[in-house]
Amino acid sequence: MGQSIVIASGKGGTGKTTICANLGIALAQRGKKVTILDADIDMANLELMLGMEGMPVTLHEVLSGEADPEEAIYDGPEGVKILPAGLSLSGVQKADPRKLENVLKALIGTADFLLIDGAPGLEVDAVTAIAAAQNMLLVVNPEITSMSDALKTKIVAEKLGTHVIGAVLNRVGFDMTELSKEEVETI
Repeated sequence: MGQSIVIASGKGGTGKTTICANLGIALAQRGKKVTILDADIDMANLELMLGMEGMPVTLHEVLSGEADPEEAIYDGPEGVKILPAGLSLSGVQKADPRKLENVLKALIGTADFLLIDGAPGLEVDAVTAIAAAQNMLLVVNPEITSMSDALKTKIVAEKLGTHVIGAVLNRVGFDMTELSKEEVETI
């Protein structure tokens, strides 16, 4: 049985999708079977990042009942399987986020690693992805708002029984407005 890891953040723009894509490719390069699901139903970007936009069947079609999850999985870089969320506004409108949990459960165990690029924050699709995954990796930026929102996300994950495996401190530029290493470690 494989591991499921939701890549999460308390707010948008932390670099979560980039971390998810690169982690998936790195695991595949080490011989692991990897599937990445873009579970950010409203503001998906994974397929753009991987140059896979325009796929005919996406998570939107799966969540609207028009397709099965297997029909929306495509070959990505380094043999990573990708289930893109879709980019169209009409797809967002017809997708039923309440079906996301069933899609996640169907995919868990189909690869060595199921990486879930979760929606930011604590809206229903983000919490659904956190609850369905065995593990969570938080992506945070060195600013107080990102850290605060990440802590809230961590608390929700723990209450849902999802193991928090760690955090990636991303977008560190050593700017004077950023929290110091010591401040981040204290939080």
